[in-house]
Amino acid sequence: MILSAGDVCKSYDSLKVLKGVSLELHKGEICGLIGPNGAGKSTLFRILLGLVSRDSGSLQIHSESSKPLGGIIEKPALYGYLSALENLRVFARIQGLELTKAELENELLQVGLSPDRTDPVRNYSMGMKQRLGLAIALLNDPECVVLDEPFSGLDPIGIRTLQDEIRTLAGSRGIGILISSHNLVELGDLCDRLYVINQGEIIRHGPAREILQQAAKSYLIYGTGLKASKTLASADVEFRTGSALLHLEGPNIHQVLQHLTSEPGITLTACVPQTNLAALFEKTPG
Repeated sequence: MILSAGDVCKSYDSLKVLKGVSLELHKGEICGLIGPNGAGKSTLFRILLGLVSRDSGSLQIHSESSKPLGGIIEKPALYGYLSALENLRVFARIQGLELTKAELENELLQVGLSPDRTDPVRNYSMGMKQRLGLAIALLNDPECVVLDEPFSGLDPIGIRTLQDEIRTLAGSRGIGILISSHNLVELGDLCDRLYVINQGEIIRHGPAREILQQAAKSYLIYGTGLKASKTLASADVEFRTGSALLHLEGPNIHQVLQHLTSEPGITLTACVPQTNLAALFEKTPG
C-alpha cells in the first residue's frame, strides 16, 4: 500500500465538506474517486497533497521516494509565455532538480509531447496542457500521483489519449494513480477500483466492475439473432442494429445471458452495463 487515509474530516465554518473519508491506494493501481460536483473530491485531494489541513483523521504515505506524491489539482498552473521545455525546467528547479536538456526532453516524450515544439504553451490545446501538467507531477519520480478532474475540458480524442498515458504510467512504471471525476465514462473502463463519494461521504467502494454492475439498471447486449430470441420476447427491451438495450430490474443478468447463449441462432459478442448515475450516487440505508 502506498497511500492510506482514515476517517478524514474537514469543515469550513458550519459546512462539513468531508465526513470521515477513508481510502487506500496500492502500487501500480488506478483508483477512481467519482462523485457529483461539490461532493468533496477536490478538498480531499488538496488534503492528500498537503495543500489543506484536515480537521481530524489519519493520512499515511508509505514511500521511500524523495517525492512520494505528485499531483494536479484542477487545471495545471503553467507559465503561458514559456515553452513546454522551459516550463518543465522551471518546475524541476523549484523541486530542486537540475536536469539536462536531454532529460527534460525525455520527460516530455514520456507523456506524449514533442520536445521539438518551442512556441509558448498558451498555444497548446487543453489536452496538451494536461499532459504537460502530468510531466511536472512526475518530476522526482513519485510513487503515487493524484489527478483531480484531469479530463475536464478535453474532447473525446484528448480523453482517450490521456487515459492511455495513465494506463502506461500504472502498468510500465508501477505508479499508483488516484484520479477523480464526476463523469463515469471517463473512469469506468480506466480504474481497477472505485470509491463513490457524495456529500462528503464514501457511500460505496470496491472493484470498478462490481460497483458499476451494482448500479446498472439496463444492459446493452451485442450479438446476432437477438430479435428472434424467446428469452427477450417478454422482456423490456429496445432492439437496435446489432444490439439490444435490455432494461432489467429483477432477473440476474447472468441468468439472462445463459438463456440467450443456449438459444439456437444467437451469438453474443458483448454485454455492457449501463450504469444509472442516480443509483450510483444514492446513499444506501444503514
